[in-house]
Amino acid sequence: MTEHAKYAESREVGEQAREKEWTRPSFAKQLFLGDYRLDLVYPVPTLSEEATRRGEEFVRAVRRYLDTYVDPALIERTAQVPDEVVKGLAALGAFGITIGVEYGGLGLPYLYYCRTLMLVGSYCPALATLLSAHQSIGVPQPLKLFGTEEQKREFLPRCAAGEISAFLLTEPDVGSDPARLSTTAVRDGDDYVLDGVKLWTTNGVVADLLVVMARTGKKISAFVVEADSPGITVKRRNGFMGLRGIENGVTEFSQVRVPARNLIGREGQGLKIALTTLNTGRLSLPATCAGNAKWALKIAREWGNERVQWGRKVGEHEAVATKIAFIAASAYALEALCELTSRLADDQRNDIRIEAALAKLYASEVSYQALDELVQIRGGRGYETAESLVARGERGVPAEQMLRDSRINRIFEGSSEIMRLMITREAVDAHLSAAGELINPEASRQERAQALRRAGGFYARWLPTLVAGTGNLPASYGDFGPLAAHLRFVERTSRKLARSTFYGMSRWQGRLEHKQSFLGRLVDIGAELFAMTAVCVKAEEDSRDLGRRPYELADTFCHQARRRVDALFDRLWDNSDAGDVRLAGYVLDGRYGFVEEGILDPSIEGPWIGTPQGGESIRRKIL
Repeated sequence: MTEHAKYAESREVGEQAREKEWTRPSFAKQLFLGDYRLDLVYPVPTLSEEATRRGEEFVRAVRRYLDTYVDPALIERTAQVPDEVVKGLAALGAFGITIGVEYGGLGLPYLYYCRTLMLVGSYCPALATLLSAHQSIGVPQPLKLFGTEEQKREFLPRCAAGEISAFLLTEPDVGSDPARLSTTAVRDGDDYVLDGVKLWTTNGVVADLLVVMARTGKKISAFVVEADSPGITVKRRNGFMGLRGIENGVTEFSQVRVPARNLIGREGQGLKIALTTLNTGRLSLPATCAGNAKWALKIAREWGNERVQWGRKVGEHEAVATKIAFIAASAYALEALCELTSRLADDQRNDIRIEAALAKLYASEVSYQALDELVQIRGGRGYETAESLVARGERGVPAEQMLRDSRINRIFEGSSEIMRLMITREAVDAHLSAAGELINPEASRQERAQALRRAGGFYARWLPTLVAGTGNLPASYGDFGPLAAHLRFVERTSRKLARSTFYGMSRWQGRLEHKQSFLGRLVDIGAELFAMTAVCVKAEEDSRDLGRRPYELADTFCHQARRRVDALFDRLWDNSDAGDVRLAGYVLDGRYGFVEEGILDPSIEGPWIGTPQGGESIRRKIL
């Protein structure tokens, strides 16, 4: 198969799995179309008093448990969450936060699921990963969305009680390209027989239940699999630069028999199930990222007041003060982004597939930057481990660990690069529906002619709406007081973003899908606008109890975001993308091998892509 054919096959597989219908409104979708529908997110949906009371009580209970029984330094040192911690959290109901009470769970809203993960993530990111991998992408979420009643009654009570679940999609040679999936599930009577190898199975070493994606013929299906089934071997536990406490492994399936009743949904629905699950499952990452940023703010404030250099507190020096301001504004904005998206998920009136993806992308990038700035503010102490700091008599601030732990968030559940491409596909859906064949290089002349007529009608109606809007009216968004000007900027900029998308389609037509840097900048602009909206909405709400302080944080964040947006627009058309791609091609061809002279590579010899051979299963049961 040619390279072009392989690409076309991969794109087709992804397109078949994508949700194509928009039966509910989407704030972010309209934002990318230049239609700023603030009414879809403001006033923010509220929860019932009972749900709020139960949620607040649970978060307080988790806080008390963490403070009393969990030692994050021990988890970092031993690279393992103690069994008694897992059992203690299970007793609180932390493994069934969003599972319905009828299935033994707490049945709490996503807002409190996210607040719990924000709390846990600020204290012990590895523990937050254990809980989120179990609930966000493990067995509970796909069964809630696609499982039969029999499956729910069989498996959800077990998950809620603390039996750990894991999600198995990635393979040694399969990352974001599911067309290459090689694990197979062959029907044999009342069973399916699974064969294959799965990589990076978070929770896989200790899991009791697995969600496994496997190829059934030419399509991919999803199964619930008992982790102790004969033929399953956990080949090894993987080690990483951060999150040392996670139980992540390589899992091999050899003639593993799975009852046909454990098929989730229908044959061929596997990727759709995975992608739909992630629409809300991705909310866990923004929550932990917000927790990281809020922790970074606490440390930056305390250290900025404590450390004195050249006769002044370091926090008063402008070079450090600007970093503290960035951390503070970003922490508030990330919490706002997480809360808004989770409340939309609870409300269920909006389609949040783009919002959740934007929140994951934005929060993972910004929180990492905030932690990096914290390490810089702390100087040598930021680079030193907490254990070393304590050993020499100082407070054990784990800044370097938090930075290492957070790095995976830009890769987890879709790397930032893949997220930008996925968001772009959803954001330009209206354009592709109207003019898809017009920019499709493989379309026939007749198809192009039909597309031209459709596109003409669509753009005749749409383009005039991008000329002016409420952002041009000085009195618009008056409810937001001093933040109204920022929302007017967002409205005007959303129309500019939509026009830029149209210009890109006009300029590159079918080649647009390969202009990934251009598309990525469009998405980053949309993410900034979404974050600005979220922080303004939160500040307006918080100001009723906190006065002007939330406005001050939101105003600073919006000023910072506006500068980033301006820079992104400048780089849409004035950049070095073409030259960079050309140079990269030369690098891959070995043209600049002389640059690599004079070094030694410390890498250990071995194949670039491989699987462990032999050995006993290292799977262990939480006791």
